[in-house]
Amino acid sequence: MASTVIPGVAGQHEGPPAKASSPGFGANSAGDEGRRRDLRKMKAVATGFLVFAAIVYLFTRYLEHRDGADVAAWVGYVRAASEAGMVGALADWFAVTALFRHPLGIPIPHTALIRKKKDDIGEQLGGFIEENFMTPDVVVYRAEQLDLPRRLATWVADPDNAPRVSGEAARAITLAAEMLRDEDVEQLIQAALKWAAEPQWAPPTGRILEQLIAEDRLEPVFQLLCDRAHEWALSSQDLVDRVVDRDGPQWTPKFVNNLVGDRIYRELVDFTYKVRIDPDHELRRAMHEFVEKFADDLQNDPEMIAKFEALKLELVGRDEVTGAASTAWQTGKAVIEEMLSDPNSTLRNTLSDSIIQLAERIRDDRPLQEKMNGWVARVARHVAANYSQEIISVITETVRGWDADDTSRKIELQVGRDLQFIRINGTVVGALAGLVIYSTSVLIFS
Repeated sequence: MASTVIPGVAGQHEGPPAKASSPGFGANSAGDEGRRRDLRKMKAVATGFLVFAAIVYLFTRYLEHRDGADVAAWVGYVRAASEAGMVGALADWFAVTALFRHPLGIPIPHTALIRKKKDDIGEQLGGFIEENFMTPDVVVYRAEQLDLPRRLATWVADPDNAPRVSGEAARAITLAAEMLRDEDVEQLIQAALKWAAEPQWAPPTGRILEQLIAEDRLEPVFQLLCDRAHEWALSSQDLVDRVVDRDGPQWTPKFVNNLVGDRIYRELVDFTYKVRIDPDHELRRAMHEFVEKFADDLQNDPEMIAKFEALKLELVGRDEVTGAASTAWQTGKAVIEEMLSDPNSTLRNTLSDSIIQLAERIRDDRPLQEKMNGWVARVARHVAANYSQEIISVITETVRGWDADDTSRKIELQVGRDLQFIRINGTVVGALAGLVIYSTSVLIFS
């Protein structure tokens, strides 16, 4: 029969490869092979109905020819039913076959419709989706009804999904790291350092210091310095003794050096203690005055600004700085990739816990869900209002790129089994219609 599936359609495609978009139907699979077997069976059944009707018709014609006027009355009824069944079967076979190919290979007009109308089908499908699904109001309504934040958060927060959450997050980070080439990152670091070095640093730094002084934010820093200085003084006995022994006169007796060292040590400890406990100590005031003067010079003293900028350029322009940044990236990347590859690593567990905690918060916070639903709705409206044509063009261009013959065969594979019931129904309905018509004619004219 003309509607028989061409062998090898589901296997290797002989000749030139299909167009790039043909994979839109998906690769051949075990499911395709099963559908192919079912289609062959249903074609055989439908054809069997046609053959049975033909055999019955030929048998009744033989009886009519053999018996002539003495033929049994029931023969006419059976002949009419079988004849109409054949007509119905052939008509539906033609209709079903004409969807996918030329019946019997004859290029009859308005046949092989799917192959010829493939592009039109894509345009109509795209137009249907645009008119019924891609309007802003419909998209916003569906986005709101979907309640995506709650559903996604509930799924992520489920402990049973924790391994998958951890694995997907690790794969996403690893993929991002793989996409970033080391050379590109190094160039980005160098460009960032160059960009950061272009503006003057001195005046902004002076303004920041001035603001910190005005808000009394530096006093804790001064207090920390004083605390550390006193702690160092308390442990400086050995250092003081070595310095006195090394730098004192060679003729000085040992006990004199010890007395001098003890005196210096006690004075140093006493002095740092007084500075530490007295916020109004003259050294503390001097520190404040120095910082205030330094902040003013950074903003207004050309000589200080020039020195500061020269120091900045020397620091940023050094090979050690850019090299250290590149090395830090490579080392950090290697460490992160190694930790992400271990399902039990601290990084993966921490990452998974953080994602789950965020999901739990969203899951349990309905006002936050409503706010996020509003974000989703606004994004959906913006996309539908501004990019619906681009989205629809993906459908139309994809369908346009499919190979016509392959498309026809694939669609037949998906729906062909159900279409064979049309052939079977055509045979049965045709036979019943023929029987009714013949019976009615007999009643009218008898």
